[in-house]
Amino acid sequence: MEEFGEIPGSPASQTSRRAAEILDRHLPDGYSADPEVSLSAQPVEAALLESPFSLGRAESPTLSAAGAAGAAGSSAVDEGESPDSDVVESSLKLQGGDIHREMFRIKARANSLRRANTFSHQPSPSLQPADDLSYNEQRVPGGFRRQHLLNEARKRRGATGPVFARNFVDFLDLYGSFAGEDLDDTDDEDEDDSAIDDSVLADEDAPTEASPLIRRRPAIGRRKSSRRLAREGDASTVKTFFTLLKAFIGTGIMFLPKAFRNGGMLFSSMTLIAVSLITSVCFKLLLECRSRYGGGYGELGEAIVGPRFRSMILFSIALSQLGFVCSGLIFTAENLYAFLDAVTAGKGNFQLGVPALIALQLVPLVPMAFIRNISKLGLAALIADVFILFGLVYIWYYDIQALATRGPAPIRLFNPVDFPLTIGSAIFTFEGIGLILPIQSSMKKPHHFGPLLYLVMFLITIIFTSVGALCYATFGEDTKIQIISNFPQDSALVNAVQFLYSIAVLAGDPVQLFPAVRIIETSLFGERATGKKSLAIKWQKNGLRSLIMAACVGVSIVGASDLDKFVALIGSFACVPLVYIYPAYMHYKGAAEKGWVKALDIVLMVGGFIAMVYTTFVTVYQWIDSKV
Repeated sequence: MEEFGEIPGSPASQTSRRAAEILDRHLPDGYSADPEVSLSAQPVEAALLESPFSLGRAESPTLSAAGAAGAAGSSAVDEGESPDSDVVESSLKLQGGDIHREMFRIKARANSLRRANTFSHQPSPSLQPADDLSYNEQRVPGGFRRQHLLNEARKRRGATGPVFARNFVDFLDLYGSFAGEDLDDTDDEDEDDSAIDDSVLADEDAPTEASPLIRRRPAIGRRKSSRRLAREGDASTVKTFFTLLKAFIGTGIMFLPKAFRNGGMLFSSMTLIAVSLITSVCFKLLLECRSRYGGGYGELGEAIVGPRFRSMILFSIALSQLGFVCSGLIFTAENLYAFLDAVTAGKGNFQLGVPALIALQLVPLVPMAFIRNISKLGLAALIADVFILFGLVYIWYYDIQALATRGPAPIRLFNPVDFPLTIGSAIFTFEGIGLILPIQSSMKKPHHFGPLLYLVMFLITIIFTSVGALCYATFGEDTKIQIISNFPQDSALVNAVQFLYSIAVLAGDPVQLFPAVRIIETSLFGERATGKKSLAIKWQKNGLRSLIMAACVGVSIVGASDLDKFVALIGSFACVPLVYIYPAYMHYKGAAEKGWVKALDIVLMVGGFIAMVYTTFVTVYQWIDSKV
């Protein structure tokens, strides 16, 4: 009797209606627990069933934001199993229909017509809080425990933190998915893990014990996996701080001394500060989009703009990562050449030039490119971080000592010829937008991420500016792109720094290559191809990875003659859209509400486009002009 005893307009009626609205976004269309449908031997036309709840969904202010965010996937139905939306069948015909029958009953009860109130009785005000559990909710198994947790959460309401879900329906409202759908992928630890987690795609239509009882069709272009798990991040704020530092401080910092020479001391310093501020603003725009729509970078683009925009984002990510790999190959080869030249006292006893040293890097890099699980590259990344830190400490030590002993070298405040190269190199150095969202997801307290990110941006701006300015002040117009080559080559410590830094960059190349390879593999082989089920597919993917690595070597050999121009070109053409244009456009389309905010988005988009075109054109022109 309690199912039909709710008074329209009462809190219990509103609660049932809210629960039905939430479930309606996730249950497949074409099925119902309505008595008329359940007792009928044939499908019932949907028009015969009154659905006042569906017509008034927009009236629910509580769910307006969630409904807008999940509009793209709310109409998804089971893959090829749901009937035509013009007819309705019993939900018992679904797999496991008796188990999830109660969810369809909640929806059916909200859609049923209610008897009008006989008396105009005004309910007495409740003495309990509005969000308290009802008697019926408390008497179910675990109800007292949920009531206790709710009371504890109410005491700490002033503190921001994870929202407490009272029951399964609230969980759907908060997180928008269930049964492993639309949640973050977890990497398989198998050796034969393919670029996509496709262990269930080989026999996708066959139900198993691990299959969800109610499945929804994924959005177009969205990856699908039954191994997705909803897990909260567990990284502390301190751990996240050092993770962000490692994400931004890489090989790009070694190109800054030559960038200061190209732009001049004053212009280069102002450029680094300006790029840092604008990059921080664009990070903030991306985080605002993420807080409203959820998902990763590409998923945000698809949700706000469309599938083609997601493809553009993935293309830019792949292009920038491949550019980082190419610059790393050149940097490693030139440092190794300088190291070999120093240890042989410049006698030229070795017959290897920079192109040959670039090609020789295929020997260790191709096997490392076959690794499917990026966590297995963790040791290589750790070695790279340690060696880079060692090199930075030595650079600071030598520059400060040299400046204190003999004073600064002659410098220029502004270089009117080569200053565009400084802009591209600065953008290249600050590029790290691909790691912002994953790092935020890994935090135990993601609401602390914003201030922490701005603190890290402030610190790395000081680090980058100090390295570039100190080296340029120490060596002046003699500053080389391989800054370590400026240090005394007869010093064993300098030779050790050259060698270790070369190994650091070489060890970091597979990590840089990994995202690009996964994107290219997915676009060429599709999401169903698995290296676990087919040895032929596995070696086709291995062959593709080898070809990508060989192509990077070829590009690196061509660009080895002017590494500073090559780095500036990557920063201008590949990194500018990813960092400045795409976040501003997504924020303009999906998050900006005030006029001045939209104007700021437009300024960022137009400024980013002009900077990309101008710096790319000038860099290419200077490169061609130097060859003539």
